[in-house]
Amino acid sequence: MARKILGIGFIVAGLIWGAAMQMRGETARAEAAGVGSTSQSVGEGNAPTFQNAHVERRPAHGTLSEEVRTWSGATKAARWLGYSVVAVEGDRTVCCSNWDGASHGCGICQLEHNHEGIDVNSNGAEKGTVQLEGSRRLAVLFRAEDGKIQKIRVFSADCVVDAGGKDALWLEGVKDSDSVEILARFVKTERSGEDGDESLGKSALTAIALHGDASAEKMLVSFVDPGQPEWLRRDTAFWLGAARGGEGFHALQKMAQNDPSAHVREQVTFALSVSKDPGAVNEMIRMAHDDTSAQVRGQALFWLAQKAGKKAVGAIDGAIQNDPDTDVKKKAVFALSQLPHEEGVPKLIEVAQTNKNPEVRKQAMFWLGQSEDPRALAFFEKVLSQ
Repeated sequence: MARKILGIGFIVAGLIWGAAMQMRGETARAEAAGVGSTSQSVGEGNAPTFQNAHVERRPAHGTLSEEVRTWSGATKAARWLGYSVVAVEGDRTVCCSNWDGASHGCGICQLEHNHEGIDVNSNGAEKGTVQLEGSRRLAVLFRAEDGKIQKIRVFSADCVVDAGGKDALWLEGVKDSDSVEILARFVKTERSGEDGDESLGKSALTAIALHGDASAEKMLVSFVDPGQPEWLRRDTAFWLGAARGGEGFHALQKMAQNDPSAHVREQVTFALSVSKDPGAVNEMIRMAHDDTSAQVRGQALFWLAQKAGKKAVGAIDGAIQNDPDTDVKKKAVFALSQLPHEEGVPKLIEVAQTNKNPEVRKQAMFWLGQSEDPRALAFFEKVLSQ
């Protein structure tokens, strides 16, 4: 359900590094003749394979900020600039969204496509997937037109990209910390964060979260300072849970305990649910029990049911019995319905039989009816026969 809510699918990218190497000779001959080939490989695994593009490749000069400012300022017709950095650790491949409905692999990333989203895919989702060293790098691309940066795209460096006939400049030797610095400028100049997937600030934030450099960790932590805009704290919280491991969890724990906004803390409950850190469940249980906001407590219970299974039962049962807010009790009953049936159905029957709050009993009866479990049917038959 979490993947559906945020539109992040978990699929697997096919590796194309070997094919890229075979095409290097053709690329070199085409570039020497001044002709853009249909498909070009640059960077020996540190860059995507470009299709439908003429690619110029050269070392970066000076700082990345200077490079991008000079390049974009001189741009009239749309074109792309890209480079690669080390990706954050984790068993994942970052693909362009498969808006054509493809069910396996990344497919070809259409740079000029209207949809700007990404899919973060588990490399273990398909048998036979082999993780090569080249795919540990991340490609970052900027699109400029009429002197301004208009789009930022990010995906694993072993993807195939179609530039839609546009020119592309590929920079080699870019410092990862320089990349974080320039991307952070786009994040900090974002005014609202409500512009959807094509927002430069949100795209830049995603790119930073997927950088492996230590400067990315420090930047993300700075984004969740209580003085930062609420949209930025919420969006950063997700990436701290989804991509940043133990350090991300520690930042989320501080947010859970100290962030003044209940809306932000709600997002923290979800971020904890996607974190792989072993401490995440305990922090969710604490939030379900202790947070001052009934809405946050309810959200923590919901995500606990999705993540924790048996470990969540005690916290959910405690909320049904002891939380002072009836709405939180009802959300806790719903959380029981989200547990595996062998755990949730007996608890729902217990609540329906014994809870003193009629609204809570009614909620338990409703979710039992939705379960289609034989034990629920037997319970209803017993009640009706009395």
